[in-house]
Amino acid sequence: MYTMKIIKSTLKMLLRTVLGIIAFLGIFLFSAFLLSVWAVQKEPGTPGDVAIYILTNGDHTDVVMPVKNAVFDWSKEMSYSNTLGRDTTGRYVAVGWGDKGFYLNTPTWSQLKFSTAFKAAFALSTSAIHATFYPAMQESNNCKKIMISHAQYKRLVAFIDNSFKRDSTGKVINIKTNANYGKNDAFYDAQRRYNLFYTCNTWANNALKACGQKACVWTPFDRGIFYHYR
Repeated sequence: MYTMKIIKSTLKMLLRTVLGIIAFLGIFLFSAFLLSVWAVQKEPGTPGDVAIYILTNGDHTDVVMPVKNAVFDWSKEMSYSNTLGRDTTGRYVAVGWGDKGFYLNTPTWSQLKFSTAFKAAFALSTSAIHATFYPAMQESNNCKKIMISHAQYKRLVAFIDNSFKRDSTGKVINIKTNANYGKNDAFYDAQRRYNLFYTCNTWANNALKACGQKACVWTPFDRGIFYHYR
């Protein structure tokens, strides 16, 4: 009899836990949908001085900027020499923020470990910035061009620049790794921690807000951002 009570009590606890997880996921996904379609509007009446892009691989959003213009030279922060190819012909740099474990230890979704996902979801890991140089950008459903003013670009530069973690001399910290995606990319230590409520796409969405462009109120997914740029 005592054993049956323990079993029933355990089953009730498991059921409540499962229902709690389902309820949490339901609220999370509903909130993500609602706040993704709810837009923060673009600042009106600003000139289109600088072309930036948002780029997605289907899950993750990068912000793409000119490597060098009158406002800022990214090659002084993220040197071409940090890439395997050391190719200095790249005219654009795509910058993304995310969980370091995802970036460095998960080349494909099939190789995702539960420990990596768990640490990322609950802010138990550190973050990184991934930067990729491109010779040119081609607009498509996954790559959208946005024209912004010089003043707005300065704000975007400040947002991204402040996302880097720096050493004692103030320089960005290049992560030495063999996990590069190609010959023209590199990783850097970053500020903040990835979690369910602040993902790589939340960061990119906040970058758009920082420079006065149309964005979601909040989104953890790339689909939310690109919904407003269809």
